[in-house]
Amino acid sequence: MTEQRYKAVLAVIGDGRTVSEVATDWGVSRRTMHRWLLRYEGDGLEGLNNRSHRPAQSPHQMPAAVEAMVLEMRRSRPYWGARRIAFELARKRVEAAPSESAVYRCLVRAAVIDPISRQRRRETWKRWERGAPMELWQFDLVHGFLLADGTSAKALTGVDDHSRYCVSARLMARERTQSVCDGFSSALNTYGLPAQVLTDNGKVFTGRFAQPPVEVLFDRICRENGVDHILTQPRSPTTTGKIERFHKTLRVEFDTRQVFKTLKTAQEALNEWVSYYNTQRPHQGLFDATPESRFHAGDDQPRHRLTPRPERNGEQWVSRRVASNGLVSVGYQQVSVGKHFGGSACDVLVTDGLLQFWVGNELLKTVARTSKGPVRKLHADSTAPRRR
Repeated sequence: MTEQRYKAVLAVIGDGRTVSEVATDWGVSRRTMHRWLLRYEGDGLEGLNNRSHRPAQSPHQMPAAVEAMVLEMRRSRPYWGARRIAFELARKRVEAAPSESAVYRCLVRAAVIDPISRQRRRETWKRWERGAPMELWQFDLVHGFLLADGTSAKALTGVDDHSRYCVSARLMARERTQSVCDGFSSALNTYGLPAQVLTDNGKVFTGRFAQPPVEVLFDRICRENGVDHILTQPRSPTTTGKIERFHKTLRVEFDTRQVFKTLKTAQEALNEWVSYYNTQRPHQGLFDATPESRFHAGDDQPRHRLTPRPERNGEQWVSRRVASNGLVSVGYQQVSVGKHFGGSACDVLVTDGLLQFWVGNELLKTVARTSKGPVRKLHADSTAPRRR
């Protein structure tokens, strides 16, 4: 290209031909021909090379100081994308804060991220969530918290479906029913009773699929406090999508690959991160609001607390397990309390002439006592005595 331009210039200045004639022969405009002559006169043969079309000045170019801040944010938190970095710069009130697209181009120029084609959502896509806080909590277990002694811990996690507020993040050395239920009860005592709780079909959460079906402690706590315990369909993890997404954020931002000295130090660090997640971290699913701002939006409504379990350790109380057919046997007398209570723990008040059957705080039935002999398992305190 440079050689062809040079021949055109020589045809004018060497052969004495007119600019119009040479421009016509080479298929260019007279203006282009004059520009080649000026560039050759000023810079010689080098002036006929191709030049960049980039403007000498760009009023929309990101300032160097802001670009440095963008790259430093990305370096310190590699999991932040262009959207989050643009949000943080705006929140810090940086002068001439760049847009999300400008930050994206900056990261691509620095080869920090690879350019990707944008996948637009379908117009029919709709986010599924409850309409108010405390309508539904999602609970699950997450593993992989490494300890210095070579063991690992698990955590009972729970989030409010509407606000994504983390209501539980309790570490435990082993997955045990009592540890899970202690964490669940602590969340209920702290924040109140939700209308529903959603879990998977794990044995620590429910015994409905056992053979025969039984009522585990988690189910019992829900029933006694009027919380509707709903379960996911088998092999359907997307049903608890919000708690699964919370686990992904937890693994990346809290960094579960780090090793903690003890379970106590791990719990303290987790509590600190959960406080940041609830109160400071903007949530993209909430239009960059914090979970706390949504969770406490309905604080004017009263929240019911966990119902304390009544003491039933008198000599007249015994405990029985409701059979799968709904029968309870006390002193060789069988009484039906309903098949839907099969597997539940039933407390029975035994008097000289009556039997009262209680499941939780609900009186199911009062019947006349037909047997006169002694009743086994006194002083049961709502549980059968442990065999030695």
